[in-house]
Amino acid sequence: MATVSEWVSGLRPRTLPNSIVPVAVGTALAFALDGFVWWKALLALVVSMALQVGVNFANDYSDGVKGTDTEERTGPTRLTASGAARPGQVLGAALGSFAFAGVVGLVLVATTSWWLLLVGVAAIAAGWYYTGGRTPYGYRGLGEISVFVFFGVVAVVGTVFVQLESAPWQAWVASVPVGLLSCSVLVINNLRDIPTDRETGKITLAVRLGETGTRRMFAAMIVASYVFALALLPVSWWVPAVLLSVPLAVPPLRRVLGGQVGRDLVLGLGETGRLQMAFGLLFSIALALG
Repeated sequence: MATVSEWVSGLRPRTLPNSIVPVAVGTALAFALDGFVWWKALLALVVSMALQVGVNFANDYSDGVKGTDTEERTGPTRLTASGAARPGQVLGAALGSFAFAGVVGLVLVATTSWWLLLVGVAAIAAGWYYTGGRTPYGYRGLGEISVFVFFGVVAVVGTVFVQLESAPWQAWVASVPVGLLSCSVLVINNLRDIPTDRETGKITLAVRLGETGTRRMFAAMIVASYVFALALLPVSWWVPAVLLSVPLAVPPLRRVLGGQVGRDLVLGLGETGRLQMAFGLLFSIALALG
């Protein structure tokens, strides 16, 4: 029976900024455009976090039963692969998280627009089939595209839409740096796992690009996040405040571009998460100030 600490580690809390930042940015935009609805923002955050946890448990289950996770793998606890929890328990945690996200999401659907139901179904399907099913798209190098779409574009624009009931151009532009930073978390994670993923046949984009290409891609995503954020300068003169987070970008960039591997990249994953949170906070405040 897995301990509480093992379950907490298994849900991969370092990835939660992926679900928090886009909702914060979308809500800041809604506030700036005089459409802030606090309870809808809160429900959007709950849905986003539940989906993230569901994805993490679903990946743990699918990779564990497929044998692409091993006990020797570095990083957070793998509940299924390590035997700390039975596969059925991890599957139940994934499905429970998805179900909870769906139930809460139905409130937003009922109070906004029924077509959002299709978006929710697509998000859950994307979370499951990332590593689940017979032909998981995450094994084909498409994970970064999905993360950019669902934890960038959909999350930011969707958060704005449920509050304003419209999707202004500012939301689409703001979703780009948010999506890129979310992708950078996945990239550094997959960079760490290249050796074991290659051995087990999990062909991620990192495996396809190789270490050098993946390290360059990580750096490009970080830099591009700042470039696209600054593109919103005409919307808010406070946007350059995101540059205050640059010092937090230095440690993970040094690790990645310096050739570090294994457990050193686990530390880099945490550093990237902190960068993502700081960037998201500064970006949100800047947009809210208009």
